[in-house]
Amino acid sequence: MHTSTSYRRTFGSPHPISMSSYAPVSSRMSSSGGRYMRSMSPVVTTRSSTYQQQRSRPTTQSTRVAYDKVDFTLAEAINQEFLTTRSNEKQELQELNDRFASFIEKVRYLEQQNGALQQELNQFKGQQQHGQPNRATDIFQEELRELRHQMDNIGKRGTSIFWRGTTWLRTWACSSRGWYQYDEKEKKKLEDEAQKRADAENNLVAFRKDVDDATLARLELERKIESLMDEIEFLKKLHDEEIQEVQVSVQTQQLKMEVDSSVRPDLTGALRDIRAQYETIALKNMQESEDWYKSKFADLTESAKRNTDSLRQAKQEANESRRQIQSLTCEIDALKNTNEALLRQMREMEDQFGNEIGNYQDNVGRLEDEIRHLKEEMARHLREYQDLLNVKMALDIEIATYRKLLEGEESRITIPINLGMSNHFGDRDFEQTPSTVSKRTVVIKTVETRDGEVVKESRKEKERDSDRTDKDDHDE
Repeated sequence: MHTSTSYRRTFGSPHPISMSSYAPVSSRMSSSGGRYMRSMSPVVTTRSSTYQQQRSRPTTQSTRVAYDKVDFTLAEAINQEFLTTRSNEKQELQELNDRFASFIEKVRYLEQQNGALQQELNQFKGQQQHGQPNRATDIFQEELRELRHQMDNIGKRGTSIFWRGTTWLRTWACSSRGWYQYDEKEKKKLEDEAQKRADAENNLVAFRKDVDDATLARLELERKIESLMDEIEFLKKLHDEEIQEVQVSVQTQQLKMEVDSSVRPDLTGALRDIRAQYETIALKNMQESEDWYKSKFADLTESAKRNTDSLRQAKQEANESRRQIQSLTCEIDALKNTNEALLRQMREMEDQFGNEIGNYQDNVGRLEDEIRHLKEEMARHLREYQDLLNVKMALDIEIATYRKLLEGEESRITIPINLGMSNHFGDRDFEQTPSTVSKRTVVIKTVETRDGEVVKESRKEKERDSDRTDKDDHDE
């Protein structure tokens, strides 16, 4: 019985990481890498997830009630950040692969140029050997050395980029596996908290809409007040112009009357009557216009008061909405702090449970070793006991044989003594009664065990005298 077997039976088998997601990257790198990518294969060491399973069980059970009331905006932000980082890392890996491919292409191009230059160099060397000197040999040698140096640098850079990409792939695989487990574990709770957050945002949008409506109503009322004030100013100007026109007409008529009075002095009374009549009409018009202006101003004042009350109520509602938003913001901050505290507590509990699981596994292994040792000792004691039973049975058989021999000798000796005594005492009759011997059956059961299991079992039956058996038991 091994520790790993009992551990897998208790906590389940580990879940290996699928490498299908890394196949395109490795195939792309191997296709673009040429001879530098022949030995590349993304190897990701898998670890048993039983620790996370065992660790997540008590944690989720103990903090389930607390998570139902916690806002997981921080976890959602972390998840979003992880997704962004993951996409950025994929893009960076693609760029590295492209750069590496471009380096490989450049190396191939430089190798082709190097081959062409080598051929030209061989031609020039052949010309020199045939007695034709060439002045460009040193230049070609210098360029050849520079190209070789560039090829070496590019090869080194490509190798370093390849190993960096491989290391990044391994790290990314391990981190993505941990984040995937975390996402699977917290997905439902994040959805619930996201729904709560969406409801709060909808309420906030409704409050903002009410505030916007109140602001628009206030602006509309202010616009109406401004238009009414402009209308009042216009009416005042119109009234002043009418008064001026009446005054001008009165003055002209007065001048006409004065001119006519010089000709016709008998019309003075008529002019006075006409002037009084016009003044009365002017006063009447003035009074009517003032009354109309006053009524209009009263209506505008009342409307402004109503609009002011509506605006004040809208401002109060906006302030109340602002206070609610502030209270909700404070509550969100408190929930975020609670979430962070619970996450810290969860990590501490995970570490504690991990240590306890390690101790329990050590104890289980030690107890299994002790059980195996005790089973071995028990089997050894059973074997020793079986050997002792076999020895005892052999000794019992030997003792019974010796006893039968002794009884036969005693009976052979006692028969002549009884005959002599019967002749000597003739007047007495002795009746010899044969001793009754009772027998009983003894069952010997042999059991052979191995590692605590019965391997072989045998049973033997033997008949023995009861008095001998009693004596044997007494002797034992």
